[in-house]
Amino acid sequence: MINGYSFGKICIHGIWYNHDLKIIGDVVIPDWWRKSGHRCCRQDIEDLLSAEPEVLILGRGKPGMMKADPQLRRFVDKQGIELIELPTAAATVTFNNLYRQKKTAAGFHLTC
Repeated sequence: MINGYSFGKICIHGIWYNHDLKIIGDVVIPDWWRKSGHRCCRQDIEDLLSAEPEVLILGRGKPGMMKADPQLRRFVDKQGIELIELPTAAATVTFNNLYRQKKTAAGFHLTC
């Protein structure tokens, strides 16, 4: 599904995106903005969580600056959702490996 990633851009199904985005199953939700920039809070991904994924992948940016808020980590743990946080390049590979095997949702920060 994800065909490529480099700093500031990601290719999904042959379409290049230049802004952070989310994916639920095969649906791409472009232009993802977080309330606190490099912190991902529950409110930032309510749509992903309402899809009841088994796995939630967060691409933290090329150097890994974006992080899940501790409250979000506790919430997904209580819901039994596996949270995977990786630099975006590794997160795209992980997403491609898992999205056909498990109900997977993801948010990708494309820059820092």
